[in-house]
Amino acid sequence: MPHQAHELHEDRRPRADPDPPALAGRLRATPCATAFGRDPYRLSVWTASRPRDTVFSVNVPPDPPSTAVRRPRRASILDVAALAGVSASTVSRSLRGHSSISAATRQRVMEAAQELSYSASPQASGLASGRTRSIGIVVPFVTRWFFVNVVAGAYEVLHEAGYDVLLYHLGNAQARDRFFERMPLARRVDAVLTLTLPLTDEHTLALRALDMPLVTLGAALPGVPCVRIDDVAAVRTAVHHLLHQGHEQIVMITGVDDEQGFGFAASNQRREGYRLAMADAGLSRNVDIVSAAEYGIEGGAAAMATLMDRPTLPTAVVAEYDELAIGAMRTLRRASIAVPGRLSVVGLDDHEMASVVDLTTVAQPVQQQGAVAARLLLDTLEGVETAGPEIVLPTRLVVRGSTGTPFQRPAK
Repeated sequence: MPHQAHELHEDRRPRADPDPPALAGRLRATPCATAFGRDPYRLSVWTASRPRDTVFSVNVPPDPPSTAVRRPRRASILDVAALAGVSASTVSRSLRGHSSISAATRQRVMEAAQELSYSASPQASGLASGRTRSIGIVVPFVTRWFFVNVVAGAYEVLHEAGYDVLLYHLGNAQARDRFFERMPLARRVDAVLTLTLPLTDEHTLALRALDMPLVTLGAALPGVPCVRIDDVAAVRTAVHHLLHQGHEQIVMITGVDDEQGFGFAASNQRREGYRLAMADAGLSRNVDIVSAAEYGIEGGAAAMATLMDRPTLPTAVVAEYDELAIGAMRTLRRASIAVPGRLSVVGLDDHEMASVVDLTTVAQPVQQQGAVAARLLLDTLEGVETAGPEIVLPTRLVVRGSTGTPFQRPAK
């Protein structure tokens, strides 16, 4: 049957001047006839963008009756209890493997649950155990390659153990401070994993006040289990590789100084590793560090462009992380400077793109770090004694095609 849904017309009958602030956005509903013939309404909306004597009226028909099919009711714990001939509390204890339940009763409950396709509600289980079955992961940058892969490694372990993951993205130091002031983790998670976050005493106290298991990754806290690599040793490995090939003019390209106010410990440690490696070779006078103005590939590209403005190029570059190295190689390629024929480049981390651009790098087990940290949290939750306050995972040199012997300038 035809109807006039959403018909718009202007009512220009003279009206007393309304008070705009009082009426702006006000809806007035009055009955009107439509083809549906059941509780229709005319909506009159006063708008400041039209003359004050203008009111728009819209005929809005109600939604047609729903034709959705009702889903069958899910089996409840009471249904399982009735079928197994036990109480609901016995069903709950049986499904949780409680030692007070006999094997025969547990088997009967399991068969009833399977027959009814019953699965326990995580919320109900949490109420019974006092746990949320959730783990909080606090990460400074949720979109960056390193953090994405750490979270992926942790998630696999936690998901397999029946835990949900609540991810808290900070983004900058101000957001971090607000996070620890509000502390949204309370009563939402059973344990916390923080990623590469150097924390102040106030932040640490806020976490300890939660009175729940805590593990850090990449940034050690006193008395807190930590999973990390040796960043100093990783950079020394990269520099020693270049030294063994005969390089002496080695420049380090580093990330943004004190990025977003976080003060990442790994950045300082990697610079220290470069200085120590150069000092080991008696080349302290050649220490040369160029800081990128922005994060990632673009930062590395711009830093290499700065190096190319100098009168002479070094023979090798070591980058704080692979994205910087990849950016540096892009700038060199666009300038037709051969890698490694004219300049060798080595990175750190073994980013997924490192093999694509044939980048020599020092690989770290990123996803494995997340998995190990997650297992530490689970062990702590179950009261299992952990291996120690710190777990340091190994790194390894991966030699590809971006490094070679130093360029020899032709004799005059």
